Amino acid sequence: MNKPYSQACENNKDPILHKIKDIFLESKTVWEIGGGTGQHACYFAQQLPHLQWQVTDRAENLAGINSWIEGAGLENLPQSLALNVCDEQWPCQGIEALFSANTLHIMSWPEVECFFAGLGRHLTQDARVCIYGPFNYNGTYTSASNESFDQWLKSRDPQSGIRDFEAIEKLAKLVGLIVKDDFAMPANNRLLVLQRG
Repeated sequence: MNKPYSQACENNKDPILHKIKDIFLESKTVWEIGGGTGQHACYFAQQLPHLQWQVTDRAENLAGINSWIEGAGLENLPQSLALNVCDEQWPCQGIEALFSANTLHIMSWPEVECFFAGLGRHLTQDARVCIYGPFNYNGTYTSASNESFDQWLKSRDPQSGIRDFEAIEKLAKLVGLIVKDDFAMPANNRLLVLQRG
């Protein structure tokens, strides 16, 4: 099959790696929720060989992700697993490190709530969570391009859209997570780093 491809993944993989290599320095396994094309997983697993990188996504996206994984042939990058964030049981025992990029604005708000509820059930005590993507602050877009992107998202799916940082922070607090860092990233994106408080 033709491998799915995202130019955005190619553009942002190095800036993300620059941050997560330190955040996940002492982790052994990172679970990625919403692997997308699989490009991030292949690059991060290659660059961070001390980590077992476990990709998850909706069942319909696994074939494309696995085509990247098979091509990479990395020992620390197993086949992707099916995960719907609203499932009560995720395909894991405990998560000590989690990465998710460009997912919260694709999900509906009930799915975002499911995502955080799942973190509450599955994260270990000292787990670290990295969430990458665009966010609004105080209900305001951070750039004209983000406003255009949000309008495009909503035209495609009215339930999607750029999320407010404050609403995400509130959901995180409900499951005992606090925002430790909020890094500015290229193309008006952010990298939120959360930990159990």
